[in-house]
Amino acid sequence: MKKALYILISFCFLISSCTSEDNIIKFTFLQLNDVYEIAPLEGGKVGGMARVEKLHQDLLKENPNTFMFMAGDFLNPSLLGTLKYKGERIKGKQMIEVMNAMNFDLVAIGNHEFDLSEQEFQQRLNESEFQWIATNPMQILKDSTTQRFAIIKDSVRIEIPKTVLFNVKNEDGKEIKIGFFSAILNANPVEYVEYGDFYESAKYAYNSLKPKTDIVFGLTHVAIEQDKMIANMLPNVPLIMGGHEHINMSILVGNAKITKADANAKTVYVHRISFNTKTKETIINSELVSIIKEIGIDEKVDRIVQKWNVLLDEKIKDVILNPDEVIFIANVPLEGRDTPIRSEQTNLGLLIAKSMAFSFDNEVDCALINGGSIRIDDQLQGDITGIDIFRVLPFGGEVLKVELKGSLLKKVLNYGRLKAGKGAYLQRYNVTYDENSKIWSVNNLAIIDSKVYKVAFSDYLLKGYDIPFLKEDNKDVIKVYKNKKTAISKDIRKAIILYLKSLQ
Repeated sequence: MKKALYILISFCFLISSCTSEDNIIKFTFLQLNDVYEIAPLEGGKVGGMARVEKLHQDLLKENPNTFMFMAGDFLNPSLLGTLKYKGERIKGKQMIEVMNAMNFDLVAIGNHEFDLSEQEFQQRLNESEFQWIATNPMQILKDSTTQRFAIIKDSVRIEIPKTVLFNVKNEDGKEIKIGFFSAILNANPVEYVEYGDFYESAKYAYNSLKPKTDIVFGLTHVAIEQDKMIANMLPNVPLIMGGHEHINMSILVGNAKITKADANAKTVYVHRISFNTKTKETIINSELVSIIKEIGIDEKVDRIVQKWNVLLDEKIKDVILNPDEVIFIANVPLEGRDTPIRSEQTNLGLLIAKSMAFSFDNEVDCALINGGSIRIDDQLQGDITGIDIFRVLPFGGEVLKVELKGSLLKKVLNYGRLKAGKGAYLQRYNVTYDENSKIWSVNNLAIIDSKVYKVAFSDYLLKGYDIPFLKEDNKDVIKVYKNKKTAISKDIRKAIILYLKSLQ
């Protein structure tokens, strides 16, 4: 009798377990954001899209219900993007080719995608083979009307949707629908984009998805404080995969989680998710994975990366012979992100300006460079190579020694100060500003209007693009020294590399 009862209890437990397991659907998300470089960084130590794809393939073997996402910012800025290929600037073409090969499941637009001209962005859309999502941005036409962005192939226009749905099945065939909305901030607005209100757009998208899905997720590219507001506004969204910030984070807002990985695929987030179709409970286990050599590489993606790297190496070796040589170790991150580099003095800006003075054997009074020339939009840490310096200043250019009157120098400095947040903001060396007295000083001495100062400028500044009155023909510009072809100052990147080597 006891034996029969034991068998019956065991049978009931087995039936209960199977029934419980039948109600569970498991799936995995692989999240990237803010990826500008397809090859490994820091001398090959971290990052690399071929490594990410190897992880992707491993996750697919673990669970076929694996989806890979990009939370915006990948077409620009990049060193490769500034080069010409077949007569045209690459402008993210290399990233599209790599991402097509990786079979991304869903890609959100970031603010740097719109750094491209309207025509360039349309070309990249047309070349893509993955699914895009664009909840709030719209394309402004020449007649000021708007339409959805679209992929155009063979004269067929396929609009990018505001929301996206995926079907997910378990081994028993039970199926759920998962939905996605996106959001993009207008960090650097351009004339061909209507950004709209991403809060209202996200709310509208969520409400449209809710009746036809089992779970809704966010794939956003906004600042973390804005992600928090979205999470508070939509408390039933369990996970928002975000971008824009370049440092990894995982933040809880109520029952929701906001995650962002490190820029340039130094890390990625892996989210293993379980959904109970009976109780509607969602369990998310998130893991921050470092993309390092030990992961291995996907050979197909690596061949594409190497193809583009050959072009890059050819261009860089025109300036330096060994671009992969470690020239400096940055124990403290060098701040090159767009917002600080265009609004405050940073340690990277100071380093560049010091290098400019170094290129003239420090026989200048100070050095100035516009923040907009610094294009890396990232922090540099650890091993720094020549390639990293090219990423910082992809357009290169000369350093010029200029003699000018103190009155003009003060005018230039004040113009740059008032342009905080813009590309004309000046990163500087041996120049200080006293907020209380409103006095500019060079070498700790107040600038004298009638005195002539020797200043190292980036050549771009002397063209009057950022500071309209700063041109060679200004009457207060006394002399502009011409560089010899062999001079260190002939290429600002070479000047930085040699300066950093001198610190070793």
